[in-house]
Amino acid sequence: MKTPPFDSHTLELVNSLMTSTGVTVDPMQRELVGEMIRAALQIGSDHANTGELKLMTRSFRELRHALNVFRPFAGRRKISIFGSARTPHDHPDYLFARDFAAHLAGRNWMSITGAGPGIMSAGNEGAGPGNSFGLSIRLPWETNENEFLRGDPKLIFFRYFFTRKLMFAMGADAMAVFPGGFGTMDECFELLTLIQTGKSGLIPIVLLSPEGNDYWLDLKAFMERQLVAKGWIDQKDMGLFRVFFDVKSAADYIENFYRNYQGSRFVADRFAIRILRPLTDSQLSDLNREFASLCVKGTILQGPALPGEEDQPELTRLIFNFDRKHFSTLRMLIDRINEFADR
Repeated sequence: MKTPPFDSHTLELVNSLMTSTGVTVDPMQRELVGEMIRAALQIGSDHANTGELKLMTRSFRELRHALNVFRPFAGRRKISIFGSARTPHDHPDYLFARDFAAHLAGRNWMSITGAGPGIMSAGNEGAGPGNSFGLSIRLPWETNENEFLRGDPKLIFFRYFFTRKLMFAMGADAMAVFPGGFGTMDECFELLTLIQTGKSGLIPIVLLSPEGNDYWLDLKAFMERQLVAKGWIDQKDMGLFRVFFDVKSAADYIENFYRNYQGSRFVADRFAIRILRPLTDSQLSDLNREFASLCVKGTILQGPALPGEEDQPELTRLIFNFDRKHFSTLRMLIDRINEFADR
């Protein structure tokens, strides 16, 4: 929702303030910064109470700080790792999570954890401090960062769970979930919901446990029996994640997601997918035949970056009018694009 209009004098003052403080000269970015300033001024006249003002101020500060910490590492892939905080250091799940994070670090991936004990500690131990981010939550009775991130500049403390969760989603190119309790299930299903509804970008999601551990198989069976069979989710939604019992297969699955697909975004009413290698005319024709249902009008076209796109402008785009609904089918389209790259 855009902020209400201000009189010309106030707008001039806002513009002058941005200029005097060195705000970017990019017109779109200046307009967005201006909107934030005007929204803040509007809050001051909305009769908001002190608690509401503290909530908005502190959450804004938390996000700004977190984004500044992540920004220098924008060129590296990152994976968010979730699992129980109660997992002992000698537990098979801990050792498996540690080895998985170490294996991905060897492929130049960084790990993002909640910075606490258990599986979070395993992820940071395996990746090593240089390849780790920690998103710690401030609790009334303790600060629970683990020994592998204590004092690290990439350890970020959050007051609010919602800002912390946002950074887990925004900062990640993949997600790995190990066995855990309510918190683990909350984080896993929240991201699945965000992806299913298009509120978060498509990323590979792996559910991991050592061979012989039936945690995920039981959960998957429950989902098939109670969610799919009863129509609460579509069968295609089960393709949003994959269960693995070995480190290399899971890591290969994650990296293969990006072997041609590089990302996507909406530009006005069009959806643009960035790809490393252009498709042939025959492959594009196959894509249009198989996924015509995703287009509300027209077809999938191949071309250069659209005006206003900043990310990887040198890459080819697949552009179409996406229905903004069938994100599980869109996930299948990405798999097909990656398959074409293998030929």
